Amino acid sequence: MFPLVQAARAQPSQGPGDLALTGPTLRVRVPRSDDAAALFREASDADVTRWFAWGPYESRAQAEAYLERLPAERESGSQLDLIVERLDAGPIGISGLSEFSLRDRRATIGTWLGRAWWGTGANGESKALMCHLGFAVLGLERIGSYTSVDHVRSQRALERLGFGREGVLRRFHRHGERVLDVVVFGLLRSDWENGPLREVAVTVSGQPPPAFVVAGSALTAR
Repeated sequence: MFPLVQAARAQPSQGPGDLALTGPTLRVRVPRSDDAAALFREASDADVTRWFAWGPYESRAQAEAYLERLPAERESGSQLDLIVERLDAGPIGISGLSEFSLRDRRATIGTWLGRAWWGTGANGESKALMCHLGFAVLGLERIGSYTSVDHVRSQRALERLGFGREGVLRRFHRHGERVLDVVVFGLLRSDWENGPLREVAVTVSGQPPPAFVVAGSALTAR
């Protein structure tokens, strides 16, 4: 079980480019250009990218191109991808929030991690950090997730973390020449407040990009 936290600790305010959330063994933070080598190393594994419409990376240039487009996505409020890094090992993957609707106070989470970190608890802790960002910092009321109907391991992981299975979207995700059905999962603010992800100790530093913050929400955790 994760270490119990009474309240998240907030560090002195910085700018959006310095946003970071730190847990017991992981940190999620704004990506930098020097993360390209680590992302290429982890995402050049076909097993890592098997369930995604991109990859595997065949060159470091592909990781660099991905990193180059992120500032514009943060500025526009379309996607908030953060580096997942082990405090003792550096970057190990990406976790992001997308499909934002500030009016409806919702977003969708997606995560990929290098194969060496599967089954280590890194997925759960990274989800805890990102859900703390979504609910406690950005002011969201719902975080959803999609996974292929064939990706049973991912479905079980989401259920263990408190996400509820809500149904199947048919022919929803195009993967090369294939069009796949996906299972929809959802986590409401009340689910998070009473579930296992809320028990992870989180320290927040910096501020989120303003385009992702629900009007009236605090920019840093209290």
